[in-house]
Amino acid sequence: MPAPHDTPLAARCSTRETILLVDDEADIRELLSMLLEDLGFSVLTAPDGEKGLTLFRTLEAPIVLTDIKMPGLDGIGLLAAIKEHRPDTEVVMISGHADMELAIASLKLGASDFITKPIDVTLLEHSLNRACERLTLKRQVREHTLNLERLVAEKSARLVDLERRLAARQIVEGLSSAMRFVASEPDGQGSLGELPCFVAIHNREGRVITANTLYREHLGEPEGRESHAAYGEAYPGGAGCPVDLTLKTGRPGQSRETLYGVDGRTFNALVSTTPINGGRKDTAMVLEVAVDLTEVERLHAELIQSHRRYRDLFDAVPCAITVQDRALNIVEANKTFLREFGASVGQTCFEAYKHSPEPCPDCPILATFEDGQRHQAETVTTDAAGQARNLLIWTAPLLDDHGRVEKVMEVSTDITQLRQLQDHLSSLGMMLGSMSHGVKGLLMGLDGGMYRVESGLNKGDLAKIKSGWELVRHRVERIRKMVLDILYYAKSRDLDLSETPVRAFAEDLAMIVEAKAVANNILFTRDFAAAAGLFQADHSALSSALVNFLENAVDACLCETTGRSRELTFRAAVEAAPEEDARVVFTITDTGVGMSREEREKMFTLFFSSKGSKGTGIGLFISSRVIAQHHGGIEVDSAEGEGTRVTAWLPARQPAALAPRPANDAAT
Repeated sequence: MPAPHDTPLAARCSTRETILLVDDEADIRELLSMLLEDLGFSVLTAPDGEKGLTLFRTLEAPIVLTDIKMPGLDGIGLLAAIKEHRPDTEVVMISGHADMELAIASLKLGASDFITKPIDVTLLEHSLNRACERLTLKRQVREHTLNLERLVAEKSARLVDLERRLAARQIVEGLSSAMRFVASEPDGQGSLGELPCFVAIHNREGRVITANTLYREHLGEPEGRESHAAYGEAYPGGAGCPVDLTLKTGRPGQSRETLYGVDGRTFNALVSTTPINGGRKDTAMVLEVAVDLTEVERLHAELIQSHRRYRDLFDAVPCAITVQDRALNIVEANKTFLREFGASVGQTCFEAYKHSPEPCPDCPILATFEDGQRHQAETVTTDAAGQARNLLIWTAPLLDDHGRVEKVMEVSTDITQLRQLQDHLSSLGMMLGSMSHGVKGLLMGLDGGMYRVESGLNKGDLAKIKSGWELVRHRVERIRKMVLDILYYAKSRDLDLSETPVRAFAEDLAMIVEAKAVANNILFTRDFAAAAGLFQADHSALSSALVNFLENAVDACLCETTGRSRELTFRAAVEAAPEEDARVVFTITDTGVGMSREEREKMFTLFFSSKGSKGTGIGLFISSRVIAQHHGGIEVDSAEGEGTRVTAWLPARQPAALAPRPANDAAT
C-alpha cells in the first residue's frame, strides 16, 4: 500500500473531520484507522452495520467509510439508513469486487464514491478530499443562507418600524372627532399640548385662535397671526391656503405644504384641516393639524438606500435566489437566476427550472411550507441555453407577523462541474477496477503463449511455435485495444484527420475480423461495390470503433445455438443525398442472437456489457464517442433471435477546421 500524501488530507478541510469506519474485518479496520489518522482525521470504528448505525446516530460523523459485504445490516442498508437520518453525510462505499450493480445501487442511494479492495491510498485520499470539499461547500451555502435570512429579518423589522411611524398620519385624520373639546381649552394646554404635531384652531376671519406647545416652539406665538403666515409667501393674502379652502368649502382637506419656522428653517409637512361647526350651518372654526415630514422623508430615503443595498447584495450573490409563494410562483428573484434561467417573476419554479407543467415529486419548497423547516435537495435542471445543470438547493421559511410561513426563499448553487468531476473520477476508478481481472487473464494468456514458443524452440516444433505466437499476438492485440479504450475514455483528444480511399480502409477492417469469423465457421461476406471515393477520418480511432462492432457481430454469431446459419456481412458505401454532402456508410449485419430492447437502449452506456465477465463495458461506449466526434451517427436494428444490423455513418469531408494529412502520410 503506497504512502499517503505528505500534507494531511484533513488539514485541507475546514476542520479536523471525524470519519466513522465500518468493516467486519478487524485487520482492515486497524489498518485503515492508522491510515486515516495519518491523513489527519479523527476515526471512530464499528465491527458491523448495526453497531455502526447506532454509533452514527449518537455522534453523527460527517464522513462514513463502510464495507458493502457485512453480516446482518450490510453496507447498502447502512447507507440508506444514514441518508434517511442525515442526508448531507458523505458516505464512501468499499467493496472487494468491482460490481457494477452494487456501484449503481450505492450511487442511487446517495453514496459519495465507490472504492474497490485492495484499497489504493491515492484513490482513497482523492475520494476523501472530494468529500471534504463537498462538506465545506454545504457549510458555506448553509452559512450564506443564514446570513441572508438574518438580513431579510433585519430589513423586515426596519420596514415594520417605518410603517408604525407612518401610522401617525392615520392619527391626524382621526383627530376631527376627538378635538371638539378644544373650545373648552382656549389656552391650548392639556391634550393639545401633548400631541406630537402642530395643532392650531383658526376662526372665520382666518386668524389663529390657539395652538399647542409644539406649534409655539417651532412656528412662533400663534394668537392673532394670520392663518397663512406659517406658509411664507406661498399664499399672498391667504387666498387658497388650506385653512381658507376649508372655510370656504366647509369640507376637510389635506395637502403637502412647506412651513416656515421662527428660526428661518423650512420643512415639509402634511397639513390636514377639518371644519368645526359648533352647531351652526356654516363653518365656525377650522382645526389645522400639521405633521412634520422631515423624519419621515429621512426614513424614506434611508429605506430606499437600504432597499438598494439589499437588492445589490441580493443580485451580487453568486447563487440563483428566488422567493416563492404557496402556489410556487416566483415573486422575487435575483439577477443570477433571471440571467441563467431566462425566467421572469410570476412564473412557477417548475416552469422556470424544468419546463414542466407539474411540480417536482419531492419539492423542498412545499416541504418547507408544510413543516416550516429548512430543507436541502439536489436536482438537475435546464438553463436558458438548454444545458443541464446540477443544483444544490437550500430552502428557508419567511414568516409573517404571526409566525406563519408566508413565503419561502430558495438558494440554488451550481455544482455541475463538481458533480461532473466526481462522476468522471468515480467511473474512471470503477472502470480500472473492473478491467483488472481482464488484464490478469490476458497476462496469463501471454505467459502461456510464451511458454509454447519457448517449448517449440527447444524441441524444434514449428507448429508449436506458430501456435504459441498466434496466442501471444492475439493477447497483445487485445491488450492494445484495451489500452486505447482506456486512453480514449480517460482523456479526450483532437482528431488526427487524414484522407484515405473508402474501399482500402474497409478491406483493412475486413482482414482483421475475417480470419476469426472463418475459423469459427461463420460465413463472412464483403460488399464494397459502392465504396469508391476518398474520405477524411482519424483512421486509427475509427478503425478501433468499427472493429468493436465487427467483433461483437462475430461473438453474437458464436452465441447462436438454434441451428440457424451463422453469417456476417460487412458493407461499405459512399452515399450522396440531394442537396447534401456525400457521406460514408458502414453496415454490419449478423444472424446472431440479437438484442432485447433494454440491451439496445443500454448498449452505448459506460460499463454495460451483454457478455458478462467477458466484456469490459467500455468498447461500444468508446465507439459511439468516436463516431460522434466524426460528426456522424449510429443506428441499431435488432431483435432477440433475429440478428442485428448496425449502421454507422459519417460525412466524407469533416467540417472540423483541421487540415487533414495527405494520404501518403497517413499510410506511414
